[in-house]
Amino acid sequence: MARLFEYQGKELLQQVKIPVPTGKVVSSPEEAREAAASVGKPVVLKAQVWTTKRAAMGGIQFADTPDEAYEKATALFKMTVKNFAVEKVLVEEKLSIREEYYTGIIIDDNSKQPLILFSSVGGSGIEEIAKAHPDKLATLPIDVLTGLQDYQARNLIRRTGLHGKLQLKLANVLVGLWEIARKYDARAAEINPLVQVENGDIVAADCRLTVDDYAVYRHPELGIEMAREFDHPPTELEKIAFNVEKNDYRGTFYFIQLEQNFKRGQGYIGFHGAGGGGSMMSMDAVNKQGFKIANFTDTSGNPPASKVYRAAKIILSQKEIDGYFGSGSGVASQEQFHSARGLVKAFREEKLSVPAIIRLGGNEEDLAVEILTQYTKDLPAPVEGYKKDDSADFCAERLRKLVDAQPVTAVKHEPFVRPVAKSPYTFQTLTGSVTFDHDKCVRCTSKACVTACAPGILKLKGDVPVLAIEAADAKKGKCTECLACELACEFEGEKGAYIDLPIPGLEDYRKKIGFYA
Repeated sequence: MARLFEYQGKELLQQVKIPVPTGKVVSSPEEAREAAASVGKPVVLKAQVWTTKRAAMGGIQFADTPDEAYEKATALFKMTVKNFAVEKVLVEEKLSIREEYYTGIIIDDNSKQPLILFSSVGGSGIEEIAKAHPDKLATLPIDVLTGLQDYQARNLIRRTGLHGKLQLKLANVLVGLWEIARKYDARAAEINPLVQVENGDIVAADCRLTVDDYAVYRHPELGIEMAREFDHPPTELEKIAFNVEKNDYRGTFYFIQLEQNFKRGQGYIGFHGAGGGGSMMSMDAVNKQGFKIANFTDTSGNPPASKVYRAAKIILSQKEIDGYFGSGSGVASQEQFHSARGLVKAFREEKLSVPAIIRLGGNEEDLAVEILTQYTKDLPAPVEGYKKDDSADFCAERLRKLVDAQPVTAVKHEPFVRPVAKSPYTFQTLTGSVTFDHDKCVRCTSKACVTACAPGILKLKGDVPVLAIEAADAKKGKCTECLACELACEFEGEKGAYIDLPIPGLEDYRKKIGFYA
């Protein structure tokens, strides 16, 4: 689910005339001072982060003057939440609160329909409210065809013990919240607290909305960069990875950074899973060995070797990791030699400098492990491949031994230089291109590239490989980007084949963070 910040949710509430505090979102302490001055009364400053219990973390501060707002904002902008910096702060009037309530709309997976909740008692979370005051909480399923009607909202509120004009005011808020949730395909919409101020007005003091990932494309006006559920604004590396997934429908590639700004020797590893349950088990295994996980990555659903390659390149762009651990389902249904080839290509281009343990349980696991280990013997760091009968715990122990054996020294990364063909023969694939240097091909005696091409899209024309299908068909996906021809040519031929699989933005990102320094 794609999350919105509090200030974004409140902007949507105003569309349906739900009152919110007077205020402004700011990006600097100077702007906070100006915003407080424009409010003209004491203010509250709220760090805009995707987490609960901000007050306990120091993410909510109060200020009586613009100068005090500047000081408090300075501290907030220095905050980090799970290692991610606060980039925006909401400055709004400090409310004089008489009563607090709660309301929220969720998608109930059991009934497969929206469910609205209302509590006449406010609190830190609806779960706690339900336990402490079950008689003050009421729920109602919403018919998506007829929506939430005024009388239904009033009846819902009446069940919690509230009546009269207050009931009517609150009902208007509930109906408005449903309109926003329906319009923007929200998986969850919450106002907590919904408050009554001293003059009797009802105001949404906070607002949280999450939008269904599959509906994000319908709402460009929300400015959601990534249809992913994060607890932090998407990082540059996450954006790069998301664009890989967005532009390639084959299989799944999910990448999320769990930590940033760590150093070599602190035990952070790049994690590469395949399948949810197996990945969780594998993460537990490396945690037991004292490792910390820099990222979570999943390539499953039978992805092509090219997608696994891109995933590995992105994982290895985390400059200071101490190791690379690949392990997911022990009996994956995907052909594991595709994953092996993708990893080999990435490891070779990166001149892998940290130990890698890869568990490739599943179809053709014997071939996969053979590819992985045979084609990485000459790399600076060790690469070990394992199968389904090798437990995740055993593999994590192996990584622990390899990492402990390597010296903790800075690694100098060097940019990969793509080979230049003297006599190029090139065709486009779905996400890249394949080039054969026919100047080298004529000297090749094995013609291993053609033999390795399982889809049979290559043939020999004289002494050189060419397409056996139309170039347009190769571009549409008949070339499966299995990477077999490049590796066969590298180790059995004349090193005349190269598959270019661009990752937009990755090199710029690496230069920005000093990856090659």
